[in-house]
Amino acid sequence: MVDTLILISVALGGLGFAAALLTYVYIRSLPSGEGVMLEYARAIRTGAFVFLRREYMYIAAFVAVVAVVLAIAVEPKPLVAVAYVTGSLFSLLAGFVGMAAATLANVRTAYVAYRTKNAGDTLSVAFKGGSVMGITVAALGLLGVAFWYWLTKDAAVLSGFGMGASSVALFARVGGGIYTKAADVGADLVGKVEAGIPEDDPRNPAVIADNVGDNVGDTAGMGADLYESYVGSMVATVAIALAGSFALSNMKLEYGALPIILAALGLVVSLIAVYAIDLFKKADPQTAIRNATITAAVLFVIGAYFVNQVVVGSVGTWLAVIGGLVAGLLIGFESEYYTSGKPIKFIAESAKFGPATVIINGVAVGYESVVLPFITIAAAVLFGYFSAEVWGAPGLGIYGVALAAVGMLATVGIVMTTDSYGPIADNAGGITEMAHLGEDVRAITDKLDALGNTTAAIGKGFAIGSAALAALALLVAYTETVGLEALDFTKVESVAGAFLGAAMPALIAAMTLKAVGRAANRMVAEVRRQFKELNLLTDPNAKPQYDRAIDIVTQAAIREMILPGVSAVLAPVVVGFLLGAEALGFFLGAALLVGALIAIFMANAGGAWDNAKKYIEAGNFGGKGSEAHKAAVVGDTVGDPFKDTTGPSMNILIKLMSIVSLVFGALIHQYGGVLLQLFR
Repeated sequence: MVDTLILISVALGGLGFAAALLTYVYIRSLPSGEGVMLEYARAIRTGAFVFLRREYMYIAAFVAVVAVVLAIAVEPKPLVAVAYVTGSLFSLLAGFVGMAAATLANVRTAYVAYRTKNAGDTLSVAFKGGSVMGITVAALGLLGVAFWYWLTKDAAVLSGFGMGASSVALFARVGGGIYTKAADVGADLVGKVEAGIPEDDPRNPAVIADNVGDNVGDTAGMGADLYESYVGSMVATVAIALAGSFALSNMKLEYGALPIILAALGLVVSLIAVYAIDLFKKADPQTAIRNATITAAVLFVIGAYFVNQVVVGSVGTWLAVIGGLVAGLLIGFESEYYTSGKPIKFIAESAKFGPATVIINGVAVGYESVVLPFITIAAAVLFGYFSAEVWGAPGLGIYGVALAAVGMLATVGIVMTTDSYGPIADNAGGITEMAHLGEDVRAITDKLDALGNTTAAIGKGFAIGSAALAALALLVAYTETVGLEALDFTKVESVAGAFLGAAMPALIAAMTLKAVGRAANRMVAEVRRQFKELNLLTDPNAKPQYDRAIDIVTQAAIREMILPGVSAVLAPVVVGFLLGAEALGFFLGAALLVGALIAIFMANAGGAWDNAKKYIEAGNFGGKGSEAHKAAVVGDTVGDPFKDTTGPSMNILIKLMSIVSLVFGALIHQYGGVLLQLFR
């Protein structure tokens, strides 16, 4: 029966991808606008694909090198390498398809707002455009994991697939994040602060690059992030189930299949929720999206009970899954509070006293926002463990923790859809401004864009929570692979490994922030040059050189993404071979804690600064153009790389290092600790 259910899961993955492609065709068939709207939309789409092509060339070279290493070094040869390439290709394909849909849906969203003046109809187009990314992520992740499980039942092969997803995701997230934030900083600092022109003013040379960045960073980058979290949670759970010490060794295949079948259920309910948006669109947009999300969650909770009963006959595993789902929702709501609730008013009020107080209070809010999510993650770990241990079977506890991560992202299709819809609405607002479609149209797109910021915060919450749980599950799977029954902190190599692991997220954070700074410096200089030399602010016939600005950030982002990506792959391998398997375990644990802290702090601080600025722009504390507004723009500019580059890269970093360790675990167990042997 298990093989039949896995084959059905493979088929559902394929059907889900087909549904995403059909939605893409539907989006393409909608009216695409007229006049100058098409010109700007074409420039955004072209810029996005120029970046994606260059980025994918470098990623492909990296994937080829790693695949050769895996084919030579890791058993079973060459299946691990083939699975790695498959995971990489699926991640790239998801980003490509999702961004292709987003760059079609943006202008169509603007046009339907212009023609109908109806927020519900506008929401429907943007939401379905985002669903292409969301459903593609869920479908390809399920298809890949289910196929390799059906074919091999081998945790090493599945780990190779997960490693492919993770390594591509870090490049995509870092590269896209550097691009979007360098463009955003250049557009805001020179255009809004120095020149005093509106956001998305077509006279700003960075305006097209800024809109391109929404797609390559917030759509393709975020899609890769959640894709690898989704895959990683399934892979970790399967690896624990197939481990030699698994408590219910007579049911390894059933417990290995359970996360995959749950993911198949999650894909089905996500599809239902996506297409139900037309039933909810008569309500206001926020209620419509909330109803779609709740629909998916309720259907999944009911369906998951029957799946657990049929596959493993356990209430405990079902409770662990539900605990993860609830924890994901709670972390999302906690993120929403700190980026949209009272804290943003606190930051906005402090803007009356200058940029320094904005920065100080934003940092404080960011650190405060770490506490509740950490408590929630701790609760999810405890609940998942004891649910599986007490109401499932003795020895099943760690498997329950891994299942909680699966539950948190089981409905990734709808979670990613609500996240991807935001950049589309943002782009639609930009096209509306550039094409001068009118304040009434901009009011509709701004309302959807503001809601998109909220859904993005919730999506980041899911990404962070699932990253922590998935990385923990992968760490447990790693200890099983290398035969560690417990980690001993009294050993000197363990202490050294912990300190090195804690330093790794700090190093990647510094690299990515400095990368944004360097790229932004070049963009600021270019925008200032064009304003001055082309007389863009005084000559109505002057045309900005959009291509120059796009080329600058494209080159910078591609160049700057390489070192962080390569470092994240090499670091755990080097630590393992030099200090041994146990030191690497502590390395991963410390990196997990510090990385999760930085991720939540930066994501929420950046979101709070952004929405504090928007709160002032709504007419509070002096409104647009006031000294408070200028101070808030500075805070928002600082927060841009926090929330869209460095913070999200932490999610991928902690999982990537864990899954690399899992893939190379057998080799590290056999040959690790070279440095220690020299001294002993």
